[in-house]
Amino acid sequence: MNSISSHIRYSKHSQTLLLNQLSNQREAKGETVFKFGFGQSPFPVPTEIQKALSEAAHRKEYMSVQGHPPLREAIANFHHELEGKNWSADGIIVGTGSKILIYCLLAALKQAEVLLPAPSWVSYAPQAKLAGHNVSWLRTNSETKWKLTPSQLEKVCIDKKKLNIPLILIFNYPSNPTGQTYNSRELQELASVLRKYEVIVVADEIYSLLTYAKDYATLEEFYPEGCIVTSGLSKWCGAGGWRLGFCHIPKSLGQEYFDAVLGVASETYSSAPSPVQLGACQAYQNTPLTKAFLNKQVNLLKKVEHYCRSSLTRAGVNVHTAQGGFYLFPDFEPHRQALKNTGIENNEDLCNTIMKETGVALLPGNAFGMPDASLTARLAFVDFDGGQIFREDQKEPEFEKAKQGIDKLCHWLLAL
Repeated sequence: MNSISSHIRYSKHSQTLLLNQLSNQREAKGETVFKFGFGQSPFPVPTEIQKALSEAAHRKEYMSVQGHPPLREAIANFHHELEGKNWSADGIIVGTGSKILIYCLLAALKQAEVLLPAPSWVSYAPQAKLAGHNVSWLRTNSETKWKLTPSQLEKVCIDKKKLNIPLILIFNYPSNPTGQTYNSRELQELASVLRKYEVIVVADEIYSLLTYAKDYATLEEFYPEGCIVTSGLSKWCGAGGWRLGFCHIPKSLGQEYFDAVLGVASETYSSAPSPVQLGACQAYQNTPLTKAFLNKQVNLLKKVEHYCRSSLTRAGVNVHTAQGGFYLFPDFEPHRQALKNTGIENNEDLCNTIMKETGVALLPGNAFGMPDASLTARLAFVDFDGGQIFREDQKEPEFEKAKQGIDKLCHWLLAL
């Protein structure tokens, strides 16, 4: 059976999941770990949503591949009221997390060129390759706050359009791993290029409800005909393990494509779990409790972000203010010589050494498409008790574990 080895399609273990596993193993040994590597929401699922899931636990039937109609209707109404989306429930597909839906969107095409800004979330490139597509990286830099520029996008579109196959841009904002988002002008300029070259966009808006500014723009406003939106419960609702996500596909992309995505869904995850879909119906109710929950999350995240970023800046690290979500993308380039003197010359060695000597878990930049030699890493500032936002007696938010981790990291850097 050894002959099978030459035919295996290799795909690495997701680096975020692997790092979380290694962090848990270290913790199990009694060693202190500051979990800044795995981007899991620290906030608990609100009790009324938990109750809805519990009450639906007896439901065991398969629901439709596209998703429970009342849930799709609730999602459309929810995002219309909170974000001004004008979606029809008929254009929504519910799945076991937005991750599998992004794969379905890619796998529904025979051949495509997938465009990824670097840095981008760790699973986009492997999913594109598993779907049989080529990946073109668009290198961004710290000077532009790791944002994709219109000229950069146009250059790659001119080059790749010669292939005569669909171009797909996977566009995540607020960004995992950088915490950056785009303003109306930036999105409008990108939309002009996307429309010119008929690029299909998968707009991963999983963090959109955790954008720090109250009024924020989305790409779909400026390019509705070519913009597929994906989102779900994992970030804003703290329900990553529930594995409930959705995508909205505009009618302009055609019924044939929509049906092809449903076909891939039917042959992979079949349908999202019935109890979870019914629990999600409660989550997607736009109630005063929902708005209060979102506001409390954002207020606390902004405080933690400020402490982490300002501390890193004082320690001489290049890092930009996050605009949403719970990530920073520090660049340790100013410390290159001091790090080189200790034998550290790439981001994997950097993160491995930091973990070993401080217990701070970071994910290296190369996991997100950055060159090995870049001294970049993702820092997920979520190692704190998110449940405190529900406690009425909590006057000032506390995040001592996150402070300790950042302080340890900064002290280690300054002692080089």
